[in-house]
Amino acid sequence: MAIKNDMDDLSLLGNSAAEFNGLEAFPNLNPERDYTVTLSTDEFTCVCPKTGQPDFAEIVISYVPDLKIVESKSLKLYFLSYRNRGVFHEHVTNMILDDVIEAIHPRQCHVQADFGIRGGISITVEAEYNKE
Repeated sequence: MAIKNDMDDLSLLGNSAAEFNGLEAFPNLNPERDYTVTLSTDEFTCVCPKTGQPDFAEIVISYVPDLKIVESKSLKLYFLSYRNRGVFHEHVTNMILDDVIEAIHPRQCHVQADFGIRGGISITVEAEYNKE
Protein backbone atom coordinates (compact mmCIF):
# COMPACT_ATOMS: atom_id res chain seq x y z
CA MET A 1 0.00 0.00 0.00
CA ALA A 2 1.47 3.34 -1.07
CA ILE A 3 1.62 6.17 1.40
CA LYS A 4 1.86 9.87 0.60
CA ASN A 5 5.62 10.00 1.33
CA ASP A 6 6.21 7.34 -1.35
CA MET A 7 5.49 9.97 -3.98
CA ASP A 8 7.51 12.88 -2.63
CA ASP A 9 10.37 12.46 -5.13
CA LEU A 10 8.23 11.66 -8.18
CA SER A 11 7.81 14.56 -10.61
CA LEU A 12 6.64 12.75 -13.78
CA LEU A 13 3.84 10.45 -12.62
CA GLY A 14 0.48 12.15 -13.07
CA ASN A 15 1.93 15.07 -15.01
CA SER A 16 2.36 15.76 -18.69
CA ALA A 17 5.52 14.51 -20.34
CA ALA A 18 8.14 16.93 -19.09
CA GLU A 19 11.73 17.01 -20.28
CA PHE A 20 13.37 13.78 -19.19
CA ASN A 21 15.80 14.24 -16.30
CA GLY A 22 16.59 10.65 -15.40
CA LEU A 23 15.02 7.57 -13.93
CA GLU A 24 12.90 8.19 -10.87
CA ALA A 25 12.27 5.79 -8.02
CA PHE A 26 10.05 5.33 -5.01
CA PRO A 27 10.69 3.50 -1.72
CA ASN A 28 10.44 -0.28 -1.50
CA LEU A 29 8.07 -0.96 1.37
CA ASN A 30 9.22 -4.60 1.59
CA PRO A 31 13.04 -4.43 1.61
CA GLU A 32 13.26 -7.44 3.93
CA ARG A 33 11.96 -9.70 1.13
CA ASP A 34 13.43 -10.75 -2.20
CA TYR A 35 10.94 -10.42 -5.05
CA THR A 36 11.30 -9.77 -8.75
CA VAL A 37 10.01 -6.80 -10.69
CA THR A 38 9.85 -7.19 -14.48
CA LEU A 39 9.38 -4.25 -16.81
CA SER A 40 9.18 -4.66 -20.57
CA THR A 41 8.45 -2.85 -23.79
CA ASP A 42 8.30 -3.90 -27.40
CA GLU A 43 8.48 -0.29 -28.56
CA PHE A 44 12.15 0.54 -27.92
CA THR A 45 13.91 2.34 -30.77
CA CYS A 46 17.35 3.76 -31.39
CA VAL A 47 19.36 4.26 -34.57
CA CYS A 48 22.47 2.70 -36.04
CA PRO A 49 25.44 4.95 -35.19
CA LYS A 50 26.90 4.45 -38.68
CA THR A 51 23.89 4.54 -41.03
CA GLY A 52 21.25 6.32 -38.96
CA GLN A 53 18.77 3.56 -39.82
CA PRO A 54 16.21 2.77 -37.10
CA ASP A 55 16.58 -0.26 -34.87
CA PHE A 56 13.62 -1.76 -33.00
CA ALA A 57 13.82 -3.91 -29.90
CA GLU A 58 11.93 -5.58 -27.14
CA ILE A 59 13.57 -4.71 -23.82
CA VAL A 60 12.95 -6.72 -20.65
CA ILE A 61 14.34 -5.53 -17.32
CA SER A 62 14.04 -7.89 -14.34
CA TYR A 63 15.39 -6.88 -10.96
CA VAL A 64 15.25 -7.65 -7.27
CA PRO A 65 14.82 -4.30 -5.53
CA ASP A 66 16.69 -3.25 -2.44
CA LEU A 67 15.51 0.10 -1.06
CA LYS A 68 14.05 1.64 -4.24
CA ILE A 69 11.75 0.69 -7.12
CA VAL A 70 11.83 2.15 -10.65
CA GLU A 71 8.88 4.40 -11.47
CA SER A 72 7.48 3.17 -14.79
CA LYS A 73 6.62 6.49 -16.48
CA SER A 74 10.18 7.70 -15.98
CA LEU A 75 11.34 4.43 -17.58
CA LYS A 76 9.07 5.09 -20.55
CA LEU A 77 10.56 8.57 -20.99
CA TYR A 78 14.03 7.11 -20.52
CA PHE A 79 13.41 4.67 -23.36
CA LEU A 80 12.11 7.53 -25.54
CA SER A 81 15.37 9.41 -24.96
CA TYR A 82 17.08 6.78 -27.15
CA ARG A 83 14.74 7.27 -30.11
CA ASN A 84 17.20 9.28 -32.23
CA ARG A 85 20.42 8.27 -30.49
CA GLY A 86 23.02 6.38 -32.50
CA VAL A 87 24.20 3.43 -30.45
CA PHE A 88 25.22 -0.18 -30.98
CA HIS A 89 22.91 -2.86 -29.54
CA GLU A 90 25.56 -4.22 -27.19
CA HIS A 91 26.30 -0.77 -25.81
CA VAL A 92 22.72 0.34 -25.28
CA THR A 93 21.87 -2.85 -23.37
CA ASN A 94 24.74 -2.22 -20.96
CA MET A 95 23.88 1.48 -20.72
CA ILE A 96 20.33 0.58 -19.66
CA LEU A 97 21.69 -1.80 -17.02
CA ASP A 98 24.11 0.84 -15.72
CA ASP A 99 21.38 3.48 -15.50
CA VAL A 100 18.99 1.19 -13.61
CA ILE A 101 21.77 0.27 -11.19
CA GLU A 102 22.60 3.94 -10.64
CA ALA A 103 18.95 4.88 -10.06
CA ILE A 104 17.90 2.15 -7.63
CA HIS A 105 20.93 0.07 -6.54
CA PRO A 106 19.07 -3.25 -6.87
CA ARG A 107 20.19 -6.54 -5.37
CA GLN A 108 20.12 -8.10 -8.83
CA CYS A 109 19.27 -6.86 -12.30
CA HIS A 110 19.06 -8.47 -15.72
CA VAL A 111 18.45 -6.62 -19.00
CA GLN A 112 17.61 -8.45 -22.21
CA ALA A 113 17.34 -6.61 -25.52
CA ASP A 114 15.96 -8.48 -28.53
CA PHE A 115 16.64 -6.40 -31.63
CA GLY A 116 14.70 -6.98 -34.84
CA ILE A 117 16.24 -8.48 -37.93
CA ARG A 118 18.51 -6.24 -39.95
CA GLY A 119 20.49 -7.58 -42.88
CA GLY A 120 19.11 -11.06 -42.16
CA ILE A 121 20.46 -11.17 -38.58
CA SER A 122 18.70 -10.55 -35.30
CA ILE A 123 20.70 -9.66 -32.20
CA THR A 124 19.89 -10.49 -28.59
CA VAL A 125 22.03 -8.95 -25.87
CA GLU A 126 21.80 -9.82 -22.17
CA ALA A 127 23.57 -7.97 -19.37
CA GLU A 128 23.45 -8.85 -15.70
CA TYR A 129 24.36 -7.36 -12.33
CA ASN A 130 24.55 -9.00 -8.90
CA LYS A 131 25.20 -6.89 -5.83
CA GLU A 132 28.09 -8.22 -3.78
